[in-house]
Amino acid sequence: MKEFKYVIKDAQGIHARPAGELIKVAKEFSSLIKIAANGKTGDCKKIFTVMALGVKQGTEVTITCEGADEDAAAEAVSRFLMENL
Repeated sequence: MKEFKYVIKDAQGIHARPAGELIKVAKEFSSLIKIAANGKTGDCKKIFTVMALGVKQGTEVTITCEGADEDAAAEAVSRFLMENL
């Protein structure tokens, strides 16, 4: 299992557009990819669970990747977060 933390820098937090893009990145992998923030956890492949977290600017999120391609999944999600959020 791979796990990393990231602090959201986007002024609007994780809103609809970047959440949709995050889902696209996560769906490229077979690994289970979860995002946790504010005491809640969501599946990175389901937009409603990501949006339900209500992640705002300055919130630290924890991403966990577990599965056959977890290394590549963690790298791709990390890159996406750094470039977009």
